[in-house]
Amino acid sequence: VQLQASGGGEVQPGGSLRLSCAASGSIGSGDRMGWYRQAPGKQRELVAVKGSVGGTNYADSVKGRFTISRDNAKNTVYLQMDSLRPEDTAVYYCNLRKHFPYGPEYWGQGTQVTVSS
Repeated sequence: VQLQASGGGEVQPGGSLRLSCAASGSIGSGDRMGWYRQAPGKQRELVAVKGSVGGTNYADSVKGRFTISRDNAKNTVYLQMDSLRPEDTAVYYCNLRKHFPYGPEYWGQGTQVTVSS
């Protein structure tokens, strides 16, 4: 399985971006998909994940600002990011866990999000 992420870029504080991640293979309801991010000098952290097992989870720092959604017919997961802040600046990685929680895990190549005035 390959994951292709897109949609990153540079935006001013308060702006919005929408990330997309398309999987090369089919994804099912038992698979968990989501987004992680890694800022310079920091560890990779969960941003938002969505699956039938475990439901939808967001990092506290993005609750109310980010929305994750999935289109299983298109094998794609999205991350709508609103009210962006400078501290959201990071490389965002798409993640897929097949047959969550025990199946294999895959990562996308990462897409840069920069929030700056």
